[in-house]
Amino acid sequence: MISNDEAKKHLIKALKEGVRLDERKVDEFRELKIEYGVSSTAEGSALVTCGDTQILAGVKIELGTPYPDTPDEGGLMVGMELAPIAHEDLESGPPGINAIEISRVIDRGIRESESFDKKKLCVKAGEQVWTVIVDLLPLNHDGNLIDIGGLAALAAIKNAVFPSIKDGVADYKNKTKDKVELEKLPIPVTVIKIGDSFLVDPTYAEEEMLDARLTVTTMDDGRLCAMQKGGDVPLTAEDVEKMVSLAVERGKEIRKLLG
Repeated sequence: MISNDEAKKHLIKALKEGVRLDERKVDEFRELKIEYGVSSTAEGSALVTCGDTQILAGVKIELGTPYPDTPDEGGLMVGMELAPIAHEDLESGPPGINAIEISRVIDRGIRESESFDKKKLCVKAGEQVWTVIVDLLPLNHDGNLIDIGGLAALAAIKNAVFPSIKDGVADYKNKTKDKVELEKLPIPVTVIKIGDSFLVDPTYAEEEMLDARLTVTTMDDGRLCAMQKGGDVPLTAEDVEKMVSLAVERGKEIRKLLG
């Protein structure tokens, strides 16, 4: 049985010749597919497939009291559950460090981009606001959960409609036609470094052999709104510049899928 070190040596050699494990180019995403409205019980939902990675996103919109310092603003919460259904290496139980990091990176990208006006989530200042809660569930994990999860979250929010309000309580049986207006589409693109090569949309096997990764979330106009570095190997300024440039270009292409 080949060791991880030997497998990584073979991969680095192949990458120098421009060959990946699945024969893609280093800057090429797997085929992406977005399906909207896949759940009848959620206020909004989407299923995003990228190669063999598949993530289900559901949106719940809840009424609650605002924070004292933002009495006229609603909120956003993003969470991801990594369950054994998605991969044999995953275990049941409370969210681990990987699930927490993925959730926070996706949440930060949407929040920092100000993709929707939180004041429009206000029902009555100081008393009632809506909170948009996004739950992400990978059905199959073959890498790149941050990017695919971020895309699924945006698609589900875009699909979401508000429930009606009856006697001060959300009436989930009667939905309105009012949507959560996404004004910007913050797209996360993760670039990993293996040896001297930079890859986008890594598979599970490629992620297992990465030296470093950088997730770059960009706005419609190409500006950066969030970044997250991972992996044990430090990145040079030149590395970061190359990775950001690659993420910006791929982000433009992915954004077109959301319309």
